[in-house]
Amino acid sequence: MKSGYLFILLLGFAFANAQNEPPNTDQRIYQIIEEISANRIENDIRRLAKFGTRHTMSDTVSTTRGIGAARRWIKNEFEQISTNCNNCLDVKYHRGLVKARESRRIPEDTWIVNVLAIKKGNQFPNRYIIMSGDIDSRVSDPLDYTSDNPGANDNASGMAGVLEAARVLSKYEFSCSILFVGLSGEEQGLYGGKFLAKDAKEWGWDVIGVLNNDMIGNIEGVDGVIDNESFRVFSEPNPPNPTEQDQIWNRFYGGEVDGPSRQLARYVDVMTDKYMTNLDAKMIYRLDRFGRGGHHKPFNDQGFPGVRIMETHENYDRQHQDIRVENGIKYGDVIEGVNFEYAKKLTAVNAITLAAIAWAPKQPEFVMIGGAVKPNTRLKWDPIEDDKLQGYKVYWRDTTSPVWQKTKWVGNDTDVTLKNIVIDNYLFGVASVSKEGNESVIVYPKTLIPRRN
Repeated sequence: MKSGYLFILLLGFAFANAQNEPPNTDQRIYQIIEEISANRIENDIRRLAKFGTRHTMSDTVSTTRGIGAARRWIKNEFEQISTNCNNCLDVKYHRGLVKARESRRIPEDTWIVNVLAIKKGNQFPNRYIIMSGDIDSRVSDPLDYTSDNPGANDNASGMAGVLEAARVLSKYEFSCSILFVGLSGEEQGLYGGKFLAKDAKEWGWDVIGVLNNDMIGNIEGVDGVIDNESFRVFSEPNPPNPTEQDQIWNRFYGGEVDGPSRQLARYVDVMTDKYMTNLDAKMIYRLDRFGRGGHHKPFNDQGFPGVRIMETHENYDRQHQDIRVENGIKYGDVIEGVNFEYAKKLTAVNAITLAAIAWAPKQPEFVMIGGAVKPNTRLKWDPIEDDKLQGYKVYWRDTTSPVWQKTKWVGNDTDVTLKNIVIDNYLFGVASVSKEGNESVIVYPKTLIPRRN
């Protein structure tokens, strides 16, 4: 009788723990994917390409041509989206002045004007997750601001993705803020991002991450490969300018590939694997393409996590090229080089990542680790005060693995010992989880647990 009673008691305890664990998926995420429209993305790309040129120094007065007309149209689109959601977006311009010759690509004083649309969080409005695309375009000569350069893929595709994500996500409420932004001056030296990242730092924004979308519509590579089933996520391993303490930690305790931007890239990969059919995120362990840059870099420079999302196979004949035909080869970034269904897929990846992070609880804070010369690994962190919190997950992986391999649901425990998991052989992290199953970006431990007496 006693053994039978004990069995039932243990079974009930296990069932209670299982009940306490949130679902693995959030059905709202599937709904968001379904709501993304390839037709709307196509219309936006075609409209942006029709401005003729969106060069940073092009016409700002015309209503039909140049970057001025393009950014006014983008602002109007954001305002229309806001009207449709009962004025749920704060839409505005953001600008900074580049003096003549501060850049070899800006020969005269030029205002760099970004377009912002902020969906304010209802619980943590000062916490931001950002999706960006570039407004400007260019041809072969970076100083040529009069020739036609439709910039259909680079980067009307990314800007159209931002607009479409705003249309869909504006229908939902989130605890933290989402910023949808068109950045200018990318081709002249990443100036739009530089100005906004610097101001965000001064404003005291808590930026969870930046998803920079730069060329998300091409499936035909210059190498002849056609691929609509994968995309790349570029991320730096750790923030630049590490402190001496950071360097010591990485040398003796690991973490040289576990900075916030790298964790954000892994988050994108997990969301794609979990919710997207026939699409694979290829994590590239590099800030950006070899010797090249994108608009997530200025945010990284300010210490904010940020990644670049883009197509897997680039076509250099369609990038930064005068529109022409030479030796039977068509050059130029025109509409015919964009696959709208593919752009839809990558837009959906952004939208579900934004939503999941914005629905997740705050990340665990002050994550500590210990277990040297012991058979077990101990993790400890400060509890999160968040009504959405259901509990925490502990993650670990082989030191050579690019992705997290093992996980353990620990409920509301904030001091966890992993039995017979030797600290020497693995890397560890902790995430907070909402009642709906949405997780925060994983936090890598950066502090040692004081030794017990």
